[in-house]
Amino acid sequence: MNTDDISGKVALVTGGAGGIGAGVARRLAAYGAHVVLADVDAEAGVRTAEEIGATFVRTDVSRLEDNQAAVALALERHGRLDLAFLNAGVASGFGLGGDFDLDRYRRAMGVNLDGVVFGVHAALQAMRAGGVIVATASMAGIVGIPSDPVYAANKHAVVGLVRSLGPQLEPLGVRVQGLCPSFADTPILDAEVRALLDELKFPILDVETVVDAFFSLLASEGTGECWFVVPGRESGPFAFRRAPGPR
Repeated sequence: MNTDDISGKVALVTGGAGGIGAGVARRLAAYGAHVVLADVDAEAGVRTAEEIGATFVRTDVSRLEDNQAAVALALERHGRLDLAFLNAGVASGFGLGGDFDLDRYRRAMGVNLDGVVFGVHAALQAMRAGGVIVATASMAGIVGIPSDPVYAANKHAVVGLVRSLGPQLEPLGVRVQGLCPSFADTPILDAEVRALLDELKFPILDVETVVDAFFSLLASEGTGECWFVVPGRESGPFAFRRAPGPR
């Protein structure tokens, strides 16, 4: 789906009230797409939707029925769904020792993993003629993150899901791609993490750089790929090494 092909297409963006989701939604709308923004933050979501001429639906992606309702709204308003950007995410910020928090664990897994699983399931019911599904994973889905193992766990799961669904859904005309940015300048980075990155002199990605990578990914012909977005490098599909098989 090149930028010239986006006009008239219908796109659902979860986590669309701010950050990467809002950045992608703005550009999709500028290219002429009909955008449905889904987010748990209704105030920011309505504001962003009004700004770009989109439709907003309050959505908790950890609930299957909310994902189905968002897709149903896209079909009701526009009669089709061509693109689903499953982008909603939350930080974890705890470990598995004395600071383990069961409620926060359930919330992190519910949004970051269930939100993608439920989003794919809901979108597929509407993509009878094919389409593109893009899930936001993270570089935390490719490398280990000792400071946040739960976040790394759910993002690794998203990477595995994308790689598995790509070849499975290709015969149906549905492409599935993963977007794996490094630390980006979004609200998910709290003050403590920002201070640590500053101390380590680790650069933070500008949101527009991630948006650029999204549209490069969208224009590609690949499926089941996970595109890295790292400061100072040209984005592209991460080359996973082949695992050893039986002898």
